[in-house]
Amino acid sequence: MYTDKKNILQLVALLEAHGITKVVLCPGSRNAPIVHTLSNHPGFTCYAMTDERSAGYFAIGLTLNGGKPAAICCTSGTALLNLHPAVAEAFYQNVPLVVISADRPAAWIGQMDGQTLPQPDVFRTLVKKSVNLPEIHTEEDEWYCNRLVNEALLETHHHGKGPVHINVPVSEPLFQFTVDKLPEVRVITRYQGLNVYDRDYNGLVERMNKYQKRMVIVGQMNLIYLFEKRHTKLLYRHFAWLTEHIGNQTIPGIPVKNFDAALYAVPEDKMEQMVPELLITYGGHIVSKRLKKFLRQHPPKEHWHVSPDGEVVDLYGSLTTVIEMDPFEFLEKIASLLDNRVPGYPRVWENYCNTIPEPDFAYSEMSVVGALVKALPESCALHLANSSVVRYAQLYSIPSTIEVCCNRGTSGIEGSLSTAVGYAAASDKLNFIAIGDLSFFYDMNALWNTNLGPNLRIFLLNNGGGEIFHTLPGLEMSGTSHKFITAVHKTSARGWAEERGFLYQKVEDEVQLEETMAMFTQPEPMTHPVLVEVFTNKNKDARILKDYYHKNKRNDK
Repeated sequence: MYTDKKNILQLVALLEAHGITKVVLCPGSRNAPIVHTLSNHPGFTCYAMTDERSAGYFAIGLTLNGGKPAAICCTSGTALLNLHPAVAEAFYQNVPLVVISADRPAAWIGQMDGQTLPQPDVFRTLVKKSVNLPEIHTEEDEWYCNRLVNEALLETHHHGKGPVHINVPVSEPLFQFTVDKLPEVRVITRYQGLNVYDRDYNGLVERMNKYQKRMVIVGQMNLIYLFEKRHTKLLYRHFAWLTEHIGNQTIPGIPVKNFDAALYAVPEDKMEQMVPELLITYGGHIVSKRLKKFLRQHPPKEHWHVSPDGEVVDLYGSLTTVIEMDPFEFLEKIASLLDNRVPGYPRVWENYCNTIPEPDFAYSEMSVVGALVKALPESCALHLANSSVVRYAQLYSIPSTIEVCCNRGTSGIEGSLSTAVGYAAASDKLNFIAIGDLSFFYDMNALWNTNLGPNLRIFLLNNGGGEIFHTLPGLEMSGTSHKFITAVHKTSARGWAEERGFLYQKVEDEVQLEETMAMFTQPEPMTHPVLVEVFTNKNKDARILKDYYHKNKRNDK
């Protein structure tokens, strides 16, 4: 029988799955649940040692004999510190040692409780990775714990070998051994390039070809990649390709981009046919919360993430494989290895999303963003500020010749304007910035410099506050909290813009918008930077947006 501590069960199951079966066990009470579970499992060879300092070096010896990582498990407090010399040796000798330390719950650290000290990150720069496991009470805790253990074990042989530290908080009671088998656990694997001399990836390709419902999601990418036609033809028909405007030209074919609105509208009886069996991702961030929710609630059987750094990024909670290589090299590598069958799954997504019409809003923040997108010159840079603007733009088609930029790294509002101004200063083409009022006024110092050129054109959406907060489900604001949450204001940018040398234009209705847009988006150079300030009503904006989504949902039934 094994311990009932779920974080320990995850740890032990993953040690076995990753082939780490030699374990040095040191005495103690806090680590007793770990020791009991490891020593009673037939898959592990265990070695008992009392002195942690010596035990650490002993574990190094086990690892050196054969090259596979060995683990050492100790109790809390100074027992862990006694491993420091061995950990240092493992680090500088590139030995893949796994240090497992039992710990008190965080609430008792520094409270004069016995055998307690701050154990997470105690080895600092002498380990390749250090993780502190949660105690598991929810499904999210379990996913998090599983991910952390996978990350740590994968790091023992990533970009060179070395030690890792897994800290395991364990609450009392310690000695409940009521579980008769280890759980089925998700094992994350990593491929470090698919080169022609390494045939291990044949199994990967076979796994890919057994799935008919295959999806690729491309996150933010600040570049343009032109696939060769021979690769495009082979790749495009085999996958449902999803991306947003911030993915730019990094897809071999025409992607589905209006999936956010489609996912809102899709009826429950159609949901299952939309779920992929295999999900492949590359690139950075995704804006759509609906896509994240959809895949977390309907996980694929496998999720492969392709990235040059090989980091574990488990955005959808179902990651199984990390492929460490350039994503375009990966796609071109697999193109000729795909089977000849043309699956119907990509057409399911394409046909369904084609039924979602491009919106035709009344005058509102959404309509003016659409008007801007449709009027942009053929070749320019479009900078989308965070919060509402980047989401509204996704409702409309943007020509592939337009480069789209956005600060989605942390998705904050504070530097959208400054980043765009800096980009424009080094750019030889027109740069359009679509930005909301809170983002603009927060970052007004972006215009307080001498680097503003005539290629800069700012499209400011001013509805007197943070409109996006009006659309959050479940947020019922009192009169008191409303002004703080939405940052209600009556500020205009006119004075600041004119003082900084901008050509300024005010828009308050559709007629003025049409007149101004022709000037604002003209491709010919102008003598000064331009700022157009568009005023709308935030309550009306929120109502129009909700009506659009609800109408799509009704029409799909």
